[in-house]
Amino acid sequence: MKPIRLAVAIAAAVAAQTAVAQQPTLYLGAYGGSTEKLFKEKIIPAFEAKHGVKIVYVAGNSTDTLAKLQAQKSKQELDLVLLDDGPMQQAVQFGFCDNVKPETTKDLYPLAKLNDKSVGVGVVATGLAYNTEAFKKAGLPKPTSWEALTDKTFKQKIAIPPISNTYGLHSLLMFAKLRNGSATAIDPGFNALKSEVGPNVLAWEPSSGKMTELFQNGDVTLAVWGSGRVEALKDTGFPIEFVYPKEGALALMIAACPVVQSDVPQQSQALLQYLLTPEVQVMLAENQGWGPVNRNTKLAPASAAKVPYGEAQVGKLIPTDWTVVNEKRGEWTARWNRTVER
Repeated sequence: MKPIRLAVAIAAAVAAQTAVAQQPTLYLGAYGGSTEKLFKEKIIPAFEAKHGVKIVYVAGNSTDTLAKLQAQKSKQELDLVLLDDGPMQQAVQFGFCDNVKPETTKDLYPLAKLNDKSVGVGVVATGLAYNTEAFKKAGLPKPTSWEALTDKTFKQKIAIPPISNTYGLHSLLMFAKLRNGSATAIDPGFNALKSEVGPNVLAWEPSSGKMTELFQNGDVTLAVWGSGRVEALKDTGFPIEFVYPKEGALALMIAACPVVQSDVPQQSQALLQYLLTPEVQVMLAENQGWGPVNRNTKLAPASAAKVPYGEAQVGKLIPTDWTVVNEKRGEWTARWNRTVER
């Protein structure tokens, strides 16, 4: 190679290395599994190309990611995080979240506008799941009410996650409400779960895999579960349906917040806004079973049937007062273990 050409090649290589070195890096803390796969294959590449940023995906469940924020509070490494709404409220209370730009929430359902520092990017519903084939064989009508859980017809045929799982916590809150209580007057909920629902429960099952087995083995025919979990099992061909009870289903939000002390705050806000665009909201609905929170999102009928969708459904979902719940959850967990799940 001639000296001039060699010099040009070296200069080009140095320029390329410099460009890579100067490229900002955004650390995204979010769920593993299928969520990580979707983000890495479809969502992240398009955003990186448009914004000239490198995204490092840090996988973990909500508890893991919250623990990372706590461990790194003197100097945060994560720039944007996705958490379940309960842990997200803790992240906000601990001061880990920066303000969300007001324009980010302009097209969202009110339910997704959690506070000034976090926002919902998807929603699933907590309601009832039932084995349609088993109900048909037994000549039973479709369950339409939370009160079905108290029906002695289903003695030892029901599964409910424990209070350590959001679905179990939602069950407690719903029965408190049904018995004229609330999150701030929880006694009626505990009494109902212990005396009315408890005798029908075969398993207080936290694992989605074990819950699936309980249904597939015929051990249970009715459960409290999430809309996304039910659709995942239904997609395997199992005869199961999700029910939005007439008294209401509860909202479980997948929430996001830009992290304080970020060295790429503009890119973090931009990524959050990107996750809320109709284009990405469709991907999250079709691939993850997260109901869209952007009211402008249009889903195909097949996808719309699988998630909370539209004003009629999303607008009726019941939110959780996580400020109260997070303060009381330790006390409630001890009481649950003592009285409900003995």
